[in-house]
Amino acid sequence: MKPLFLFLTLVFLVSGCALFETSHEMEKNAEELVSEGSSAFIAGNYKTAVKSYTDLKDWYPFSKYAILAELKIADAHYHLKEYDEAILAYEAFEKMHPKNDAIPYVIYQTGLSWFNQIETIDRDHTPAKNSVIQFNRLIDQYPASEYTQKAKENIQKCSQNLSGHELYVANFYYKTKQYKAALKRYEHLVENYPDSKESKEALNKIPACKALANKH
Repeated sequence: MKPLFLFLTLVFLVSGCALFETSHEMEKNAEELVSEGSSAFIAGNYKTAVKSYTDLKDWYPFSKYAILAELKIADAHYHLKEYDEAILAYEAFEKMHPKNDAIPYVIYQTGLSWFNQIETIDRDHTPAKNSVIQFNRLIDQYPASEYTQKAKENIQKCSQNLSGHELYVANFYYKTKQYKAALKRYEHLVENYPDSKESKEALNKIPACKALANKH
């Protein structure tokens, strides 16, 4: 009997401590949490900011600060270079608040979170493609937004990466004598990135590639 009594006593004490800790933490009101989060964010302590804003969102979901908390959580992840988490948070914000005034900024930041993951032309080009999708969406839906010009500039950089990737893949096929696959890539490059320097190189290679493709 004694071991069971001791076990139950221990469980009660542990549970009691947890309840006390939660109760103690929740003594912070919404204003205190938003102040705590804002101070941490301004100081660059983004992990602390995420915790404070998450507590605010979880404990006071109907507070007038809850929407701000959702957005600042996304921004904090962005500054931490936790881009996947930032994208999820921005997308969740847009889904929950599609008419909010911050939506142009949210779409831009979603695109920027993809943009900052772009690597060299020989690597996965998904970030560049997704960046373009978000930036184009911003331009189409909010042409007068203050972020539109930046989005256009970033699209140009994405296009350079994508055209470089297409040429890299096409040249790989060409070198490995997969001429039909190479030709398809060269033609795709010329069609989709006609003003790029890579397009000019592709145009020069297409005739020889066609001749070789017909032989194989």
